[in-house]
Amino acid sequence: MGSPVDKDHIVPARKVSMHQLEVSIQHKYLITNTVCLHYVTQGEGKLMLFLHGFPEFWYSWRYQIPEFAQDYQVVAVDLRGYNDSDKPQGIKNYTVEELEQDILGLIQGLGYESCILVGHDWGGGIAWSFTHHYPDKIEKLIVMNCPHPAKFAQALQQNPRQILKSAYIAFFQLPLLPELLFQWNNYQLLADAFRQTTFDQNVFISEDLEHYKNAAAKRGALTAMLNYYRALPHSLSKQSYWQPLEMPTLLIWGKDDPFLGQELNDHLEAYVKNLQVKYIANCSHWVQQEKPGQVNQAMREFLSKT
Repeated sequence: MGSPVDKDHIVPARKVSMHQLEVSIQHKYLITNTVCLHYVTQGEGKLMLFLHGFPEFWYSWRYQIPEFAQDYQVVAVDLRGYNDSDKPQGIKNYTVEELEQDILGLIQGLGYESCILVGHDWGGGIAWSFTHHYPDKIEKLIVMNCPHPAKFAQALQQNPRQILKSAYIAFFQLPLLPELLFQWNNYQLLADAFRQTTFDQNVFISEDLEHYKNAAAKRGALTAMLNYYRALPHSLSKQSYWQPLEMPTLLIWGKDDPFLGQELNDHLEAYVKNLQVKYIANCSHWVQQEKPGQVNQAMREFLSKT
């Protein structure tokens, strides 16, 4: 079902700095589902909506924004709780149901009936769930290094290897201690989460890490970001049946993800009928930042053929 994208020379992508992005993107805000969401946008055409993961913000799509703004209106949002978006207090405000309503309101508030939805990590989980509940709003779905929620829930109960890989989720359930650990030594743990899990530690330069640190250090952000995990048991318990998806779907997966086992992608045909899988070698969890050229090419091929 999957095919490898292994050649490092494919569509090389140069480093993109915040300064370079600021020349072309626009920063905007939209109120939806009682929260104000910050997003950046560039381009015109069909809506291509990007959802980032933990512990990131819109900047994780810096290699995709200018690439796809050539053909689409690209919108990369700060999910609620992150960076410059609102950070409501309380775990109940970070259930998947609430996050889905944010995305629905964002699509409608931008003046669109549907979009191409792209998500990585937590953004991928939201994208999977949103697409199941609002299939008419999604023309095409692209998910990166995030398993289907049904497969992930099953693995957390039956797969000892994945249970071990996901041990950090249990730690994140604790009050206050995770926040203190992340804040220690100028957010060193956050920097390590990026640099120490990649093959090439030069993927994330100091400037990138400073942007991520600054976003997490904003008042209320760190607790809000961790509340996604604290609300996860509730979110997983609410999902009982997954209607198979019909729309074209692309799953891009860094083969050496230290957090998620590749076996999570086995037998996905029960949940996704029209699925393509692209595995990228020598690449970990942060796939769109580690191998942006290969990711962009895989996306281009998918979008052109479906």
